[in-house]
Amino acid sequence: MRRRLRRLRRSRNIRRLVAETRLAVEDLILPLFVTHGAKVREEIASMPGHARLSVDMLSPEVKEVESLGIPGVLLFGIPERKDALASGAYAPDGIVQQAVREIKRVAPDLLVITDVCLCEYTDHGHCGVIKDGEVDNDATLPLLQKTALSHAQAGADIVAPSDMMDGRVRAIRTALDDAGLVGVAIMSYAAKYCSSFYGPFREAAESAPAFGDRKAYQMAPPNRREALREVELDIAEGADIVMVKPALPYLDIISAVRAAFPVPLAAYNVSGEFAMIKAAGRLGWLDEKKAIFETLTAIKRAGADIIITYHAKEAARWLAQGEDPFS
Repeated sequence: MRRRLRRLRRSRNIRRLVAETRLAVEDLILPLFVTHGAKVREEIASMPGHARLSVDMLSPEVKEVESLGIPGVLLFGIPERKDALASGAYAPDGIVQQAVREIKRVAPDLLVITDVCLCEYTDHGHCGVIKDGEVDNDATLPLLQKTALSHAQAGADIVAPSDMMDGRVRAIRTALDDAGLVGVAIMSYAAKYCSSFYGPFREAAESAPAFGDRKAYQMAPPNRREALREVELDIAEGADIVMVKPALPYLDIISAVRAAFPVPLAAYNVSGEFAMIKAAGRLGWLDEKKAIFETLTAIKRAGADIIITYHAKEAARWLAQGEDPFS
């Protein structure tokens, strides 16, 4: 008797029948960039199809997201002014706080996740308070608490600390619980690597550091076991969902986290990963649609339950049309 695995590849319906991984629109979260002003839609050159939007321009975007069946958005804010203590991050009338209230007015059932970090709001571009030329971990925690609390009070369903300060999940959980906001979940950027794939995002969010880099607080790419320690600590501190970022160069980390911990797992298909496919597709060097499907499917196959991706809208449209490039 010969074993012939090709028997299960002979037709489209057989391939669909035995598919081990299925991508669904419910897996996807769309990042959005919000900025001050009125009637602002600033296209982001390195991220085709994405723009910085003023709050009054959010309504059609959010309605489209909801109509496509995408369950939620992840918000990033670009403030009007920046300062050393990132005061715009936790101001009651800050840009993200305004955006949360507007989205909840337009689409109350849409999940609103807010990025909790200081880098977009500091005049030095780092993710925390600077003391003696370095980011001071413990001095940063109260500001992250205030930021997360202000987002939750504005109506955010989930707050997502991305700063990589030690102890920030416990600090934020404590602040939320003390304020009676026990229902607000925390999605921690638990294993966030210091990556070259963030370039387009830093253009979009105007968050590049003015000096130095983030190697002292974001993870080093060679390390795998350290990621599991980071995730374990965040879960112990109260994280409801953990995240690996970026996704594609770290599929092994996603897989390892999935195997080790029974908690919801998100992966961030970051701006550089998005831009590479878009650029190659425009040059005709690859089939863009197939590459997007293969990318998102690989992230899910590695173990991610949630995929944060700039491809969310186009993938949702294709999925609604029954597109399946693998069958």
